[in-house]
Amino acid sequence: MAIRLIILAAGKGTRMKSQLPKVLHPLAGKPLLGHVIDTGLSLNASGITVVIGHGAEKVKQSIEQNVQWAMQTEQLGTAHAVMQGLEGIQDDDTVLLTYGDVPLTRASTYQKLLDVVTDSCIGLLTLQMDDPTGYGRIIRQGNSADGDIIGIVEQKDASPQQLAIKEGNCGVISIRGKWLLSLLQQIGNDNAQGEYYLTDLISLAVENKVSVQAIHPDDAWETDGVNSRVQLATLERVHQWNQAQTLMEGGVTLHDPSRVDIRGVLTHGTDVDIDINAVFIGHCHVGNNVSIGPNCTFCNATIGDGTTIKANCVIEDSVIGENGDIGPYARLRPGCEFDDNVKIGNFVEVKKARIGKGSKVNHLSYVGDAELAENVNVGAGTITCNFDGANKHKTEIGAGAFIGSNSALVAPVVIGANATVGAGSTISKEAPEGQLTVTRAKQTTIDSWKRPVKES
Repeated sequence: MAIRLIILAAGKGTRMKSQLPKVLHPLAGKPLLGHVIDTGLSLNASGITVVIGHGAEKVKQSIEQNVQWAMQTEQLGTAHAVMQGLEGIQDDDTVLLTYGDVPLTRASTYQKLLDVVTDSCIGLLTLQMDDPTGYGRIIRQGNSADGDIIGIVEQKDASPQQLAIKEGNCGVISIRGKWLLSLLQQIGNDNAQGEYYLTDLISLAVENKVSVQAIHPDDAWETDGVNSRVQLATLERVHQWNQAQTLMEGGVTLHDPSRVDIRGVLTHGTDVDIDINAVFIGHCHVGNNVSIGPNCTFCNATIGDGTTIKANCVIEDSVIGENGDIGPYARLRPGCEFDDNVKIGNFVEVKKARIGKGSKVNHLSYVGDAELAENVNVGAGTITCNFDGANKHKTEIGAGAFIGSNSALVAPVVIGANATVGAGSTISKEAPEGQLTVTRAKQTTIDSWKRPVKES
């Protein structure tokens, strides 16, 4: 029997007050809908159908995962939305119905719902709440807390007695395909909203001698949807705390778990130390015994064992070897590859450069489109002039070379092994191996010169 998902994602999200469709608002750097789809994929679903409406084209363009799309051109209720996504559903499929704006439901919770489905039983996600305002209420046989579920009543249609019920409907249903196809045809719109409620499916199932099994999430936030930016921010903090807790349980030291953001995937070794305000974007890896100072941002970065990243560094699409020393205030732009024991000091920017073992660029320099061999020393204020206004050119520096401070290396150019470039030089031709190359102008002192004085 195949597992199929239908994800409802057609709503506009008026309370977000945004031109962006609600399900595309990011949580931890990923669209809300992307979280739901990824969880569905982890269930080994044979097919995922996303029902879209508002901003449909933008939603399609923004979602990278392979899903089937269905359009709801009229907003006639949740049951009507599900009807639009029935293509390909077979009688013996197990179908999970969920929502594109509820991003944090665990795969294990979905799996519990799927596990209770039989030809005579459907699953329903419910939650005991102190204040279920806004939720449909679960109606049980004899109004008993442990009685069989016989229906759901929406808040706007509920009596005062029903409003006192504390068990709320979370909206997620698991059901055999044949019952979904059959019962949807029986749902009407005789209610306060004039809409086709998916919740009516529950009472119809009971009428057809199909039982309803309630499944409860381990944590209430699994069922929280996003209808406003306040709710989005609240779930962001929940999600970040969960990730921080996982890191700490895995042996990572976080100086303040509330001040680390993971907007993607972070893998790590042992004895990693992360100071405050660290942001990890995309796929990042930090090795064993890595120390990260405060206020650092990483994007698709790999940090080797024993490396220290000092405060206020930005590292993107780069690989740093073992026992490196980076920062503070260093920026590594995409395409950097560092061997072991490389030092990049304060206020240094590096782009698309390979730097060999033991080399140093200590301060106030720019190295771009370059290849540095082992044990190169680049002095303060050095720049590689890699752009001629139209094209980028490469600088090559041989092993053991010493570049004096305030030098400009005009690419394409080669600095030989063990060459020395005198401070203040502009090098546009090859600097020979083992030789001193300098382009410094002759220093002159004018004895009779007088400094200008401001006229009164």
